[in-house]
Amino acid sequence: MSSLESEDCDFDGNIALFPMTDCGSFEESELDTHSSISENESNRDASDENESDEEDKGRDDRSKAFLTLRQRRLSRALATFENLKVNINRAQRNWLNAIRKARHMDDPWEKFHLDEYPVEVCFRHRYNALRKAWLTDEVKVKMEKKPFNRGAMRECFRLKKLSSYVGAESWNHTHNFVAKRYMEAVERDVYFQDVKLQMDAKLWGEEYSRHNPPKKVDIFQMYILEFKNRPDSPLYHCEHLIEGNYIKYNSNSGFVDAKLRNTPQAFSHFTFERSGHQMIVVDIQGVGDLYTDPQLHTIDGKDYGDGNLGAKGMALFFYSHVCNDICHSLGLTQFDISENETKMQNDNEKMAAMVAACTMARGNEELCQTPSPGESIDITLVLKRQRSTSQSDSGFDGMLTPLDEEPMSLETGSPIRSPAYQRMRVRYCSESESSITSTQEEDIRNFQLQIQQRHRPSCVALEKDLRKANFTSKFNDSALGKIHHEMAKYHEVGRFCDKKDADIDWDSALFHEIHAAELGELEAILTMAKLYLGMERDVLINCVVAEDEDNVELGFDYMVQAADAGDRGAMIYVAKAFATGLNLGKRREMSWEDAIHWYDEALTSMNDNDEGGEYDSTMYDPPFTIMANMAEMYLAGGHGLEKSPERAAEMYNQAAESAMEGMKGRLASKYYALAEEAGALCEAEEE
Repeated sequence: MSSLESEDCDFDGNIALFPMTDCGSFEESELDTHSSISENESNRDASDENESDEEDKGRDDRSKAFLTLRQRRLSRALATFENLKVNINRAQRNWLNAIRKARHMDDPWEKFHLDEYPVEVCFRHRYNALRKAWLTDEVKVKMEKKPFNRGAMRECFRLKKLSSYVGAESWNHTHNFVAKRYMEAVERDVYFQDVKLQMDAKLWGEEYSRHNPPKKVDIFQMYILEFKNRPDSPLYHCEHLIEGNYIKYNSNSGFVDAKLRNTPQAFSHFTFERSGHQMIVVDIQGVGDLYTDPQLHTIDGKDYGDGNLGAKGMALFFYSHVCNDICHSLGLTQFDISENETKMQNDNEKMAAMVAACTMARGNEELCQTPSPGESIDITLVLKRQRSTSQSDSGFDGMLTPLDEEPMSLETGSPIRSPAYQRMRVRYCSESESSITSTQEEDIRNFQLQIQQRHRPSCVALEKDLRKANFTSKFNDSALGKIHHEMAKYHEVGRFCDKKDADIDWDSALFHEIHAAELGELEAILTMAKLYLGMERDVLINCVVAEDEDNVELGFDYMVQAADAGDRGAMIYVAKAFATGLNLGKRREMSWEDAIHWYDEALTSMNDNDEGGEYDSTMYDPPFTIMANMAEMYLAGGHGLEKSPERAAEMYNQAAESAMEGMKGRLASKYYALAEEAGALCEAEEE
């Protein structure tokens, strides 16, 4: 389904029922689909009220309607308006239709006799995603002793929990839950991280629904049950039972089932842009638009378990994601992909062969189907094509401008209005002002304000314009650049090849590496610089280009960018080029003044350790060698640098001290002697 209309369905279809609290008053007033109260229904209810208490006691217990707090208030409010027409939207009619069905629905777990199991008191740990805080209370449950199902990592138990809204301990109308525990021993913190992940994803589901998409979504509420009276106080995940057709819409490793639904894919894309490229919700699965067990990728790859693949996971998603009508209606921008990748996306069979529907753990995401070829590949023509298309427009055609028992949280505030999709939200009488606390409203408003300020587009052209407008750092701070760089590396290792013997798509690899360099990704800038200059590198290692002045000049431009970004090796390369005149290209000349500048920058930025994870070796260009080179230029003068024997003597002395620290005694003696000679020249000039 590719249109907005494909997301719509009649509300009489399959409906996933949410947990509801006991309320018998709804049997006395029921709203029909035309928003009016039927006289026949009212008369019948009135006659039911007049029946004697003795007759009520003699009846068999029947399943009553269970309502959320929100629906109970709605029914009570409308019960007083017997002949009044009330404006009810389609979502509310869905609720009423679901309630009618629930009144006549049998308990699917009645045959398992969970009411015969002993009552256990547990600690319930719930996570508030807005306040980033945990709340703990006590609940009463009944749970089976043996699991009824198993997955790849967890086993499931049937469970009933006594609702906190029910005064008496009546287990006849409790709700069905599923308790899950890991089959293998894991750290207790893993359970808490799983809940935190799902509740953070739930918050993003509410933010997505606030923008009035064709279909609103929700993430199932999950919390932890700690059985305090059992040995070792074991932990279980607890969720409401989902009845219906369970479907996996996308995975954390690039699988996208766009043939079924548009909403899940648009939701993932929405979270990426609204979070400012800091995270994305993937692994969307569940019943209809009620999702469970999602996965979050963060740009730094931290938190949210081993399923968080970081920038690699984001790259895998966008390789297979095709923007649909819902993406466009929400003002989301197309992620830049090459022509070859566009053709691959249109070939569903090839795309399905390259991406896995299963969830992948960190460490397994880089497995490729075919390694890079051993021989060198001349990509001169490919680079020319990429340079000719890198300046073209991106094709963007728009401007961007709580913790409770109920699984569906209330919406507050009006949607963010953008020219691409403007719709005023209508507030109905059922949305009581008292249904959510003022503190929760303030927390939600603060969250929404932060989201508005962090929103960033997915296309490179608008990202570059936004960076210029905000005067952001020029290098190594773009999440979008990191994703393009990861896509280039995936292409190099053959991750996106549909066959084992297929050729590497170098056009696409260079397409993403050039975009990553444009967005200031330092490793991508160095890769492009060394590629044009014919130097060894860590990415695109088998690619070669023709040795001509144009390529050398392009390579040197990239090297200057890398030097500006703070790479010490690039600084030394640029300094040597200005000192010797080699590999400067046609636009630049020898300049010892510039060489001194870059040598001095290299000394200032020198870091002998690798605590940051980036090893910066000084083996080939130790500090004393750089100081000696600077002293030679000061001693000789020329090429824009004023002669200064005094400065030369000072640099030779510093080089000698640095050599002594490096256990280079003979070299230090040589530098001391040169320093004396430079000092003698100073005295001669003074005389």
